[in-house]
Amino acid sequence: MRIVIDAMGSDRHPVPDVEGAVLAARELGAHDRLILVGDQARIAQELNKHDTADLPIEVVHASQHVDMHDNPTQTARQKPDSSMLVAMKLVRDGQADAVVTAGNTGAALTLATLHTLQRIRGVRRPALTSLLRVENNQLVVMADLGANPDAQPEWMFQFGVMGSLYAQHVLGQTRPRVALLSNGEEEGKGNQVVRQSAALFANSNLNFIGNVEPKEVLQGAADVVVTDGFVGNVMLKTMEAVGEAFFRVMRRELLRNPLRILGGFLISPVLRKIYKQVDPFEIGGAPLLGVNGVVIIGHGRTNAKGIKNAIAQARRAVEGNLIEAIRQGMARYIAQYSSPAPAKPRRRYLARRRHKPIKA
Repeated sequence: MRIVIDAMGSDRHPVPDVEGAVLAARELGAHDRLILVGDQARIAQELNKHDTADLPIEVVHASQHVDMHDNPTQTARQKPDSSMLVAMKLVRDGQADAVVTAGNTGAALTLATLHTLQRIRGVRRPALTSLLRVENNQLVVMADLGANPDAQPEWMFQFGVMGSLYAQHVLGQTRPRVALLSNGEEEGKGNQVVRQSAALFANSNLNFIGNVEPKEVLQGAADVVVTDGFVGNVMLKTMEAVGEAFFRVMRRELLRNPLRILGGFLISPVLRKIYKQVDPFEIGGAPLLGVNGVVIIGHGRTNAKGIKNAIAQARRAVEGNLIEAIRQGMARYIAQYSSPAPAKPRRRYLARRRHKPIKA
C-alpha cells in the first residue's frame, strides 16, 4: 500500500507531519510505503531528527504549499506546484492509493473535486466527514461538516448513502443506523431541507431511524448522522470547544489546594481515559466522500499522533475498498431513484407550398 502525506499541510508543518509519518512507518508492513510531499530540504531536516533507517519512507519535492488563508478556488492556478496538489496527482495517476492532508479544507475539496480526482459518477456534492467517539466507545460518522453549507435534500440523501457505505465497509457495521440531525426527534421537525430529506430517506432501503438531536448523537443512537455543512461544522466545533473547556476547568479546580491535588492524582487514570475518548487526534482524520480516491483530511492544528492515526484511517479505507463500494452504491442509487428524462413530444410539420410571385 502506498500512502502519500501532504507534509506541508498542518499549522506547524512539517514537524508533526513528518514525525507522524515516522510513527506510522514503524507500524507498517514490509511492503507498504509512505510518500512525503513538500519542501525536500525541510523534510530531510525533520527526518534527520529520527531514526529512519530501513523505514519505508520516500520524499517527493514540491516547491509550494497551500496556506490556510489561500483562496481555495484559485489555489490550483496560483500554486500549481503545491504539496497538496502534487500529492493528489500521485493518487490520480495511480502512484499512490490514498492521500492524507491536514491543510486548507476548502482547498482540499476544490483540488480533489475539480482538478485531480473528480467526483464519482452520480455524486452531486462530496461530503466532508468526521468520526466521533461517543458512549460505549462507539464510532459515529457525521456528514457533511463544511463542504456544503447550503445543502439540498438530494445531496443530504446522498450523504447518507455514502456515509452508510463507509460505516459498513470501513468500520465493519453490518446495517448502519442512519439519522438526520434536527431540533427534535419527532417526525416533521426541522427546517424545510430536513423535512424534505426525511421523506427521501423514508422511501429508501437505508436503515433510516428518523431525526436525532445532539444529545442522541452523543449517546450513540445512530451510526451515521446526516446534516448540512453549516450545522455540522458548528456542532463539531462546539463539541471540541466544550471538551477543551471542561478539561481546563477541571485542571484549574483540581489545583486549587493540596487536598484537591491528591484527589486529582487518584482519579487521573479515569481522566486520561475520558480525554482519550474525546481527543480528536486519537482518530486523526476522516474521508472526503464522493471523490475518485481516498482523501483523508485532518485538523490543521494536529500533532504527530493525529497524523499517524490519519494514516491508519487511510489504510482502513483502502483495505475496505471504499471507493469501489461507493461507485457501486451510487450506481444502484442512480438506477433506483433517478427518473429518465421525459421524452420530447413529436412535432408534426405541415408542408407549406411556396408560391412564386407572377411576373408582369
